[in-house]
Amino acid sequence: MKKIFLIAFLCLILSGCASDEVMPEKSVETLYNEAMDYVEDESYDKAIKLFDEVERQHPYSPWAAKAQIMTAYLYYKQPKYNDAVLAINRFLSLHPGNKYAPYAYYLKGMCYYEQITDTDRSQMPTQEAYDTFNRLIVLYPNTEYAKDAVAKMRLTLNHIAGKELTIGRYYLKQGKYGAALNRFADVVRNYQNTEQVEEALYRLTETYLILGLDDEAKRAAAVLGYNYPASEWYKKAYNLMEKEKK
Repeated sequence: MKKIFLIAFLCLILSGCASDEVMPEKSVETLYNEAMDYVEDESYDKAIKLFDEVERQHPYSPWAAKAQIMTAYLYYKQPKYNDAVLAINRFLSLHPGNKYAPYAYYLKGMCYYEQITDTDRSQMPTQEAYDTFNRLIVLYPNTEYAKDAVAKMRLTLNHIAGKELTIGRYYLKQGKYGAALNRFADVVRNYQNTEQVEEALYRLTETYLILGLDDEAKRAAAVLGYNYPASEWYKKAYNLMEKEKK
């Protein structure tokens, strides 16, 4: 009985292998151009298959690196971000100094950037986007991709700071004032150029007053007023301080 089962299993494997389509050998230009035709038709899976053939049939051709980048781009377009990141990592490991490397880092950063959601959710994609864009800027500072990455890094920092504020506000509501202070202070200390700093300074003022630390509250409010005199958060902080005097 076991022997019959084994024979049947082998037959299934062999029949499956026999049904796999074997791509005929073609010139690298022909394969690449056929793949690009599929790209124009938005038949991305068919295009990826042909780009894979470019690499399989012509692994040492300069076209192979282009095909790998195109595969990553098409995964990004679908969007299949995890597959795109895997393809990019493979490309960078095989071609670290390639002329397409700056674009590869930029595309990898965009894979994470497109997954950024509201501050109530995990900020892993936000941090990954920041780290990838930062690496791009360090390695290739004079490229067009680096310039755009700088702007996107500002947005990612603002998002990360927003997450810190969200956690701080949660701790404040729970009466965990020490933990709340740490979060608000972290925003002020590490994310000074984000729009979240104004609220963080206000929250520091608020929390210090709750704890009876009036001098610390005054200092936080003073910093807020000095740097953001027209801010709504400063007005709220000022009102809090005035209320405390009464």
